[in-house]
Amino acid sequence: MAGGWSRDGAVNEQIEASIADELARMQAGSRGASRPSRTHCAECDEPIPEKRRAAIPGVQLCIDCQSERDSRTAPRGGINRRGSKDSQLK
Repeated sequence: MAGGWSRDGAVNEQIEASIADELARMQAGSRGASRPSRTHCAECDEPIPEKRRAAIPGVQLCIDCQSERDSRTAPRGGINRRGSKDSQLK
């Protein structure tokens, strides 16, 4: 199926690339689970509660530092981010 100016199969390639990018992002975030949990925060050196260490294997940050880090995450690209005709119309 051709879509506008794109070649056959371009839409499927774009979808597969988006899925692969998202899976890589998710796997990068879960790599910390292989490390042992810290007893004190890696950034502020405050103690990490035992319940948090038990709930999140490999935890490295206290709740406050993790919340701050989560609020400043880099924005992800949308589905049509590879220069397709649809992304140029937005």
